[in-house]
Amino acid sequence: MALTGLDNADLKLILFGGKGGVGKTSCATATAIELSKNYKTLIISTDPAHSISDCLEQKIGNGIHFIDGNQNLAATEIVADQAYADFKKENEKELKNLLETSTNLDFEDIDDLLKLTIPGIDEVMSFKMIIDFMEKGSFEKYVVDTAPTGHALRLISSPIMLDQWIKVAAKMRWKYRYMITSFAGSYKQDKTDALLIGLKKTVKRIESLLSDVSQCQFIPVCIPESMAVSETMRLISSLQKSNVSLRQIIINNVMVSEGCDFCRERKASQQKYLDQISTTYPSLNKVIVPLFSTEVRGLEQLGRMKMSLFTVKNN
Repeated sequence: MALTGLDNADLKLILFGGKGGVGKTSCATATAIELSKNYKTLIISTDPAHSISDCLEQKIGNGIHFIDGNQNLAATEIVADQAYADFKKENEKELKNLLETSTNLDFEDIDDLLKLTIPGIDEVMSFKMIIDFMEKGSFEKYVVDTAPTGHALRLISSPIMLDQWIKVAAKMRWKYRYMITSFAGSYKQDKTDALLIGLKKTVKRIESLLSDVSQCQFIPVCIPESMAVSETMRLISSLQKSNVSLRQIIINNVMVSEGCDFCRERKASQQKYLDQISTTYPSLNKVIVPLFSTEVRGLEQLGRMKMSLFTVKNN
């Protein structure tokens, strides 16, 4: 089978995830290249160990960079630390006001606290940036190359983490509001309240997007080996519990040749994992990508990968 439904105009966000080393980046990049034939497409890396630059053989980095020779395709590698630093700089007054009015910390303590990195903030900032990109509306398709499984699951659960932070902040703010109302008789919302309301809206947008089968799809990438299959099954289970749209799976590095003893043995050893995936997930579209003789790197090799992902195979 081939990847299906990705050319639907309503589908905006396509996330690729799986165990490290299974070919997520090459699958995501090849997909973005295919979609760019008809849609203005942005490929986004949220993996701290970015590989899109290596895959495309073009320096990407932070910011949006169009791919050489393709004005319909751009890429960006999110640097979460920088995104958080930018967020703090943009909202410094509001964050300080929140702490000043809701805690007993002095100015020096507040400054020290804001210098610290909040656990889980990488994934929160990464998804916030994805939403920001989408709301700007400069592209029609957004393809995300996620970090290995653990990070990908934290990315998916980032709305929950952000919502928990907002609830604590709102509770702190409510006490301040109650005190002001008691003494002054009324309370007027300020920019700090607006920041919390804006973040709450972001959470709702992310949750709505992830659960919308028409706008979002997560595509697991796997290879037919024991550890990869086991990790992929745990990933799929977590995605299903989170109500994330899941319709197809890519099985990469599949041995198709029987031209030598090694090839035949490798193919036979992989078959039980292919059968396991088919039996466990009968409703998922299974996309088989053959093992290439060379690494998938550069536009020529990505073109071969693209053909494998989007060409219907005859059984």
